[in-house]
Amino acid sequence: MSNIKFKADSYRGAVAITPSDAANLTDPVSGLYIGTAGALKVDTASGETVTFANVVAGVLPLAVVKVYATGTAATGIVGLK
Repeated sequence: MSNIKFKADSYRGAVAITPSDAANLTDPVSGLYIGTAGALKVDTASGETVTFANVVAGVLPLAVVKVYATGTAATGIVGLK
């Protein structure tokens, strides 16, 4: 058993994301790490399709079910669970 204590709002896993116009993520994620800044088009967990212009590198705390290839220029995207 681990003695690691997590904050209630911390992420506990990560998965590489390949943007796709056709496929949803295998599992929804609670946030995204953006490696290189740029535009980002996603479907949120609540069903909206949103394009963010000029997302900075770092963590975007947004539940996401899809990251589109078309409309996404940001790279190095990692899903946070």
